[in-house]
Amino acid sequence: MKTLVIISHPDIMESGSQQYLLSSIPDNKDITVHHLESLYPDFKIDVEKEQALLKEHDRIIFQFPYYWYSSPALLKKWQDDVLTDGFAYGKNGKALTEKEFGLIVTIGVKKEEYQPGGREGFSIDELTKPYQALALKTKMTFLKTLPIFQFSYLTEDQKMTLLIRYQQYLTQEKDDSLEAREKWFLQELKSTDLSKLNEGDQFILEQTIEFIEESRDTIDELKIVLDQMN
Repeated sequence: MKTLVIISHPDIMESGSQQYLLSSIPDNKDITVHHLESLYPDFKIDVEKEQALLKEHDRIIFQFPYYWYSSPALLKKWQDDVLTDGFAYGKNGKALTEKEFGLIVTIGVKKEEYQPGGREGFSIDELTKPYQALALKTKMTFLKTLPIFQFSYLTEDQKMTLLIRYQQYLTQEKDDSLEAREKWFLQELKSTDLSKLNEGDQFILEQTIEFIEESRDTIDELKIVLDQMN
């Protein structure tokens, strides 16, 4: 699976959250990072280039800070210019059909404010319905949004959890089951370059892999027993 991360941020070098996310993207994955403001500071978008890039990827991600219940201006212009009739929708517009589409949104307000009774009054899922409609119109599969609330206030443990969630969002197949998450973790652990670890860390890594595999075997055995009882 090839993932295209389309980032829109007017000042990405000064953004702690964006720099943290970008630094966590693994080099050995089919992930293309595409920062619009770096490519098109004059807002003159190369439509053919952008459409060709979309065709080459299976999962399309919009990553941006949440500005007034929408994206930065360049991402909106990108949508207007690139997602055209005959390409993304319409009688012959099938270029994006069956691709996956998701949002990674950084938000400066607490999560509790985005709900009925909160200061914002609506959830992020409600406020991002235009993007859900975009997926529907272009016949893409909409992935559950990954919102990142108040990054600068996260603890180191919370940032590590975010890092894992972010990498999963970019690379894990569309299946949020426990088994799928276990499979993803095992793949990541087994692809670790052991030469970069000391002996103690290598032992911990090997024990973690063994524990996950044994736990999965136990769960599968319990499922068989339960199925036989029903």
